[in-house]
Amino acid sequence: MALTSPRFGPAFRAELMELFTWRRDVRRFRRDPVDPALLDSLLAAASLAPSVGLSEPWRFVTVDDPARRAAVRASFVRCNAEALAAQSGDRATLYARLKLAGLDEAPCHLAVFAEAHPAQGHGLGRTTMPETTVFSAVMAVHTLWLAARAAGLGMGWVSILDPAAVKAALAVPAEWVLVAYLCLGFPEAETDTPALETAGWEHRRDRTLLRR
Repeated sequence: MALTSPRFGPAFRAELMELFTWRRDVRRFRRDPVDPALLDSLLAAASLAPSVGLSEPWRFVTVDDPARRAAVRASFVRCNAEALAAQSGDRATLYARLKLAGLDEAPCHLAVFAEAHPAQGHGLGRTTMPETTVFSAVMAVHTLWLAARAAGLGMGWVSILDPAAVKAALAVPAEWVLVAYLCLGFPEAETDTPALETAGWEHRRDRTLLRR
């Protein structure tokens, strides 16, 4: 029996655009726990992301152990201090005021890795662009982000980290590549404006489109 594909009408498309608009990089969380069943459903949604050669190279690691979280936080503190030292003038002052991680408040920590050379997919699409396994994991992160927002959760991507330190703290296979360290939970407040734009760090620009 042939399946009938769904039809997404104007109301759905309008809500989808709202979801895109209200997806924010969240840094301030309430401490309410995230239901494990909800997290499982979000990871199931993330696993529907496209992947090169159907390789599904994403590897999810939930980080609950306090010692492992502390090691990740220590890496953030070191890397953030180095990043601050690289700033100067007004930018240094502004950088020092930015809240760049929700590591202390977020109830759920999730590390996303990519297996660089998975057996699944038999190498299809990776001969000339092997980095597409990492790109695929990024797609899973984005899918997770939208699913989380639709469920009323906020997510923050912590990128000011030493990947080697995070891999050591989490004791993952050496061949895995760190793609994202994510904080997940209920946001303290919601907005449709990026926090960095509100803080005056940067502003969105008009779409860039080249026609050839």
